Amino acid sequence: MSDLRTEADPRRWKALIFIALAQLMVVLDATIVNIALPSAQADLGISDGNRQWVITAYALAFGGLLLFGGRISDLWGRKRAFVTGLIGFAAASALGGAAVNTAMLLGARALQGVFGALLAPAALSLLAVLFTEAKERAKAFGVFGAIAGAGGGVGLILGGLFTEYLNWRWTFFVNIPFAVVAAAGAISVIREPAEGRNPSKLDIPGVILATLGLVSLVYGFTRAESDGWSAGITIGLFVAAAVLLGAFLLVERSVKAPLMPLRVLTDRNRGGVYISLGLAAIAMFGLFLFLTYYLQVVRGYSPVKTGLSFLPMIAMMITGSTQIGTRLMTRVPARWLMAPGFLLAAAGMVLLTQIDLDTSYAAVILPGLMMMGLGMGTAFMPAMSLATHGVQPRDAGVASAMVNTSQQVGGAIGTALLNTIAASATTDYFKSHMAGATNPKLLTFQSMVHGYSTAVWWAVGILSLSALVALVFVNANPGGGPAASSADGETAEDAIPVMAH
Repeated sequence: MSDLRTEADPRRWKALIFIALAQLMVVLDATIVNIALPSAQADLGISDGNRQWVITAYALAFGGLLLFGGRISDLWGRKRAFVTGLIGFAAASALGGAAVNTAMLLGARALQGVFGALLAPAALSLLAVLFTEAKERAKAFGVFGAIAGAGGGVGLILGGLFTEYLNWRWTFFVNIPFAVVAAAGAISVIREPAEGRNPSKLDIPGVILATLGLVSLVYGFTRAESDGWSAGITIGLFVAAAVLLGAFLLVERSVKAPLMPLRVLTDRNRGGVYISLGLAAIAMFGLFLFLTYYLQVVRGYSPVKTGLSFLPMIAMMITGSTQIGTRLMTRVPARWLMAPGFLLAAAGMVLLTQIDLDTSYAAVILPGLMMMGLGMGTAFMPAMSLATHGVQPRDAGVASAMVNTSQQVGGAIGTALLNTIAASATTDYFKSHMAGATNPKLLTFQSMVHGYSTAVWWAVGILSLSALVALVFVNANPGGGPAASSADGETAEDAIPVMAH
């Protein structure tokens, strides 16, 4: 292991460019299709019932297969998994852009999810093994964290531009140049340390249980949105998810080469990071959705103007990640960046609960979005780095996959949960104000805004909980590093030396 520490790869900064490009493509894909969806639906004659599957097919395949993808990159080699994921993602995107009917589009979205699940953990774990010196690692993760956070917003902007000026199909085709450039670059500059490989066999029962369990969980929230929380199918899916994931944990305790070594989860720092990132994703993805609807439906913004409205948030996210997070990460314990960051973002959301039919963008929405961006950027950056902190190189893929899993599952839960809350608040408001209403259209808009702000209040609560988790769990033991690692049965020699506090 010593050569990994003394001789850092001279081309690692070039490698970072291509890794970041691939990450941008995957994150961007989670939102770019949202804005293009109405046009694609009209063009291909997709029914209202099947419409959500364009989003869900991607989320299910991606969220369900992430742990498997992470383990594959540990076994197979991260560079190989990364390049394969890129090529597959480009092919699936070409298929989606050329779709002639609903089935072809949904199949392409599921395939994008499958290759995304191979690509995303490989990208993050390549960073973990290429950058091992604390200050450099802080910089590399600053760039990566900014892209991971801002990609969703970039997706909204590009989605708006393509839909308005070109065609919804370009929201798929745009991935092809990204993937080709990133794959060509990765092949030429990435050299993966050989010690990082994990030669053990693949845990097939673990793969099946984890995939089915995560798919049931994500699909359960999707059905809750369409059929209600008390519907038989919704309850059945949640019960199935609990049973499958419980069985998965039991299997992982007993098999020789587990898919998810429990030592990765039981470290309290990493556990805290996964939970707080998942909660933050719930709050954030839900909010993106409401603001998009509010600006387009209530305020009558065009898709492009809606996308551009998110630009200041992205700028602040990048600032928080690269200027605040990176500079302070090696000096301040991670929880003192994560907790205040999440709280600042929650304060920004409180501003956004004040929206009305004629709210000023400059006075209310803009400062709210900027506070959110700055807070999220500051918090995401140390979280991304801590998630792979002190992990044995052979587990880096799985530890990275858990970051993506918590964000993906959180995003799917957030969209469904907050949507359901908003819909019922909207209906209640409409019913209770119907009697005295003189203008039904006005009342409809008022009800929608009431529904959105109710859901955003929930998001504020969830984000505050995320800050609390970070404060209580992350970095709880003084020094943070070797003590936590050795408790998991790793020696200090095994662990990648990361952040010194």
